[in-house]
Order: sequence, then structure tokens, then C-alpha cells
Amino acid sequence: MEHPTDLPDQIRACRLCADRFAATATRHAPRPVPWFRAGARLLIAGQAPGLQVHEKGRPFDDRSGDRLRDWLGIDRDTFYDRDRIAIVPMAFCFPGYDARGADLPPPKLCAETWHGQVMQALPDVRLKIIIGAHAQRYHLGMTAPVTQVVRDFRAYGPAIPLPHPSWRNTGWLRKNPWFEAELLPVLRARVKEALDDRHPA
Repeated sequence: MEHPTDLPDQIRACRLCADRFAATATRHAPRPVPWFRAGARLLIAGQAPGLQVHEKGRPFDDRSGDRLRDWLGIDRDTFYDRDRIAIVPMAFCFPGYDARGADLPPPKLCAETWHGQVMQALPDVRLKIIIGAHAQRYHLGMTAPVTQVVRDFRAYGPAIPLPHPSWRNTGWLRKNPWFEAELLPVLRARVKEALDDRHPA
């Protein structure tokens, strides 16, 4: 039986979607970006890496990440501490762009291949941050619009759903001031509690 610590290396070596990515407008090769260790207390479940993450090899190392870290109330060092925070998107690779330059959805094959194993390898997670429709469908079983799911954030127990922190969603944030006024204080308090070594599991 393979040790759970080998799992990130197995994911990093995955090339299942090579032909799929070669057929996209970006014609890129797979570059899985796994970012987790077994002791993590906080899970950030998102959609898929963007082009900048594909190039840098580190999740949310872009303006979206800056906004997400602000939402969570944590600094970069804490965010990238794999012993405390696991970042597990629905696809570990950048899916590419279509002919119009729009983001392609995360291939279902990635979650089908890896996510069961990843979740088993993260037994100490206290809080799940579920970002965007694809992750909310998988982790929460929710197919309602993202705005509705996020607005009902108190209903999901040890999970908090979020919209994507992309700067394309700035207009959404202006239209939904309750997000900053009501959700963010709860989110920051829950994140602090989940990462507090003194707080019992």
C-alpha cells in the first residue's frame, strides 16, 4: 500500500489529460499543482489553476489569490503552509482556453481519478472553503446558482461556500454587499479557529 505522502508526487506525475490539453487553444502540456499534506486543518476547494498558476507552479499565486487571502484574513506564509492548509481544486491542471479565450471547465476525469484519495489523506480538516459552482456541486451536492449557495452559507456546517475571488467578480461583490458585511466576518473567525493550535479539533 502506498503511503499518503506519496500522493502529491503521483498527482504531479499525472498525464491523463495530455491529449485533451493539446487540443485546446493554448495547446499546453499538463502541469498538475497539488498542494496539501496530511495534517492540514483547512481545506480550500476551488475550480482549477489559471494560466499564471500553471506557469508558476503554485496555487492562487495571482491577483485572485491576493483577494482570497484578504477574504480569509491570513498572510501568504500561512496560506502556503501545506501542514496547515490544503488547496485542492476540482482539477489540478490548468484546463486551457477555448477558441474565444474563455476558461474551459475542469475535466471531470481529474476528480474521478484523484479526489477520493485526496480526501482520505486529509483526516484532520476542520473547515472547508468551497469556491465556485464546480466545487460546490462536488463537495456540497449543490446545483443552485452560486449566489444562492453563498447567501445560504450558514446552512453548510463545517463548510463555507464562496464565489470565485477573480477580479472579474468585482461587479458581483458590489451588487451583493451582504457578502462583505455578513459572510466575511464569519469566514475570518472560522478560519482563525480552524488554524488555532490551542483550539480542540
